[in-house]
Amino acid sequence: MARGEGTEQYSNTSLLQKPSPDGIRLAAKRKSRGQLSVCSKLCYAIGGAPYQITGCAIGFFLQIYLLDVALLDPFYASIILFVGRAWDAITDPTVGFLISRSPWTRFGRMMPWIVLSTPFAVLCYFLIWYVPSVDQGKVVWYLIFYCSFQTLQTCFHVPYSALTMFISTEQKERDSATAYRMTVEVLGTLIGTAVQGQIVGMASAPCISAGEDLNSTDLQVASEVNITEPHVSLEHLRNAYMIASGVICSIYVLCAMVLFLGVKEQKETCRVRTEPMPFFQGIRMVMGHGPYAKLVMGFLFTSLAFMFLEGNFALFCSYTLGFRNDFQNILLVIMLSATLAIPFWQWFLTKFGKKTAVFIGTTSVVPFLISVVLVPSNLIVTYIVSFAAGVSVAAAFLLPWSMLPDVVDDFKVQNPESQGHEAIFYSFYVFFTKFASGVSLGVSTLSLDFAGYVTRGCTQPAEVDLTLKILVSAAPIFFIIIGLLIFISYPINEEKRQGNNKLLKEQRENEIDSDSTELNVV
Repeated sequence: MARGEGTEQYSNTSLLQKPSPDGIRLAAKRKSRGQLSVCSKLCYAIGGAPYQITGCAIGFFLQIYLLDVALLDPFYASIILFVGRAWDAITDPTVGFLISRSPWTRFGRMMPWIVLSTPFAVLCYFLIWYVPSVDQGKVVWYLIFYCSFQTLQTCFHVPYSALTMFISTEQKERDSATAYRMTVEVLGTLIGTAVQGQIVGMASAPCISAGEDLNSTDLQVASEVNITEPHVSLEHLRNAYMIASGVICSIYVLCAMVLFLGVKEQKETCRVRTEPMPFFQGIRMVMGHGPYAKLVMGFLFTSLAFMFLEGNFALFCSYTLGFRNDFQNILLVIMLSATLAIPFWQWFLTKFGKKTAVFIGTTSVVPFLISVVLVPSNLIVTYIVSFAAGVSVAAAFLLPWSMLPDVVDDFKVQNPESQGHEAIFYSFYVFFTKFASGVSLGVSTLSLDFAGYVTRGCTQPAEVDLTLKILVSAAPIFFIIIGLLIFISYPINEEKRQGNNKLLKEQRENEIDSDSTELNVV
């Protein structure tokens, strides 16, 4: 009798613990959601190209375009560059906040923002590179369309960045997708540099010798005076910029279509999602998370270093090194090297850890920054050190986006009751990097104005050469040192990262078991 009762009890317990077919299917579905195909990773990665292509073209060429093609005074050019980037930085947390409150649609929560912003973004980008015929309205023209483009691109890039957390539940898959993304994004900078540089390079910028009126803004004079390429007019150069912008706009639309058609956004796997919170409460929540604050501040200063280098390198090559007709090829070598180095840094951070990769990758650019200003001007040497510098540029591209998911996961572990705020984390990081870009471009152009920069001059005063050396060497090294000092106290090492990953995986498994039990009960 007792044996029969025990057998019956055992049998009933086994029946209760045995997963139902629905539970098995649910668990299999949850597991499959963590796996990403190569095609999905590629489509996701291609979606990051528009931001880098347009950002590279603007970062390398907008300053010299405003000064030597649109013929703006350096003071007004600095206002446009700084205000545009500052406005762009402000829109990032705002858009991130709005995205966090957006409802889920049949296409996801991020995808509608990406798709709807694309056509308006490409229109504004094209108009940035058009020179209006009315001189008095140029400053207002560029302010309006530069700020409009930055806002619309934010509506694309912030949800795309946050999409990392919604393409897979597995950290390994997200890291792999991030590596694909960084490779394509660096390739995007290569494309942006190639398209903008080579098309514009075919129409060498007209310059005025010291014997002419260096401050003249008369288009007819500019068309007639050209020491290096007499047959190229300023009008031809302006047309070349518009052709390049048209090509980039086409690539932008194509990449957005590939992203939309090839990537399926997954709904949050966590069953707890907090109610939308007020804007400033979200700011306090994000910046109050210590690892995130240290990560963002560290990359803020290292980003400043690379932004100063990026924004002034074209002018530095043209005037200080004297490679006026070769600077676009030098930039192309840097971006090609960065593209080839991405797989190496992905292997390095996997083997030695992300924090170690930050220190090695960031400091590797310092010898280049020193040698480029100390070694006498030589084109071959410049190509060699530029290729070496591209290796460090690759690390600067890959590491921030590879480490951001780690701090988001750490926040989830420490705050299991507060979920669904990924867009805010990503938007604030983008905010700080764009703020760094605005500061670097504004300060750089103002510094050149104070040094006596000569618009369209074939040569520049010695003070301008010294200023350019400081902007591409001394200033970046200073900011790199500050950034690395902050990273010393960054708390998420490999042990901590793997521990968080294990805890989140256990949480997801518990959710699967809970859902299976609910299905069995039903």
